[in-house]
Amino acid sequence: MKIAFLGPEASFTQLAAIQLFPGEELIPQPNILDCFEAVEKGEADKAVVPLENSIEGTVSMTLDYLYKTSGIKILAEAVMPIAHHLMIHPDCDSGSVEKIYSHPQALAQSFHFLDTHFKEVPKQDFSSTAAAARHVAENPQRNLAAVANQFAANLYGLKIIHHNIHDFEQNHTRFIVISKTSGSYDNKSLKVLGEKSGLLVTLPEDHAGGLHQVLSVFAWRKMNLSKIESRTLKTGLGNYFFFINVVGKWESALHHHALEELKALDTETCFLGNYKEFCLES
Repeated sequence: MKIAFLGPEASFTQLAAIQLFPGEELIPQPNILDCFEAVEKGEADKAVVPLENSIEGTVSMTLDYLYKTSGIKILAEAVMPIAHHLMIHPDCDSGSVEKIYSHPQALAQSFHFLDTHFKEVPKQDFSSTAAAARHVAENPQRNLAAVANQFAANLYGLKIIHHNIHDFEQNHTRFIVISKTSGSYDNKSLKVLGEKSGLLVTLPEDHAGGLHQVLSVFAWRKMNLSKIESRTLKTGLGNYFFFINVVGKWESALHHHALEELKALDTETCFLGNYKEFCLES
């Protein structure tokens, strides 16, 4: 089985994919869009992508492609603790760092540390933490640094000059497994944290009480929502779709009738699947 993941090698997403799919062929992708396209085009059976971080919130690009990529389902969710370290090439001077590279989420999660200790050093976004580490390794003639994980430091031969620079101790990232086919995923070696369902809901028009009507569908059925988030449709100000998580199994007639009522409200509703949430190691 081929599993796409946000690469390159040594990214946090690869660490998640290794635990979710031990022994399977892992295919690194340069960005999140390429992960979705690999699944959509049949170049990969499944993909692992980041969805949310406990410090910086939702990875908006993942939500956007869940909406835009037709036929994509969520098979599983996994939560992994995240530790960021600042690393340089071993031949460079730790006291003369000229630029710091990383994924924008990692830079944001380490903002206070970097602002305190490297305030005057420019920070530059990279497609992933691992790509930033590789870039530093490939440019030993410059005093560059990267914010990445221990795996990346080991793989690319970098020296960690500051450990655990993330601003909050409870730093976790939620990943999802996506596929073109519906089904279930299970892994007996991983701890199950719970079960949920994912939906994408688009209102027919912006009118008073529209979102209230949607939420009422779940409220009177006593269906617990653990997440509801709006994302712009990029068709104009005030136009949004909503990503909704419903806690628990989705199997009773009550749940299916909820989908029917949402359609009766003339909403565009996409059921992404019912899936388990797993706990991963860092």
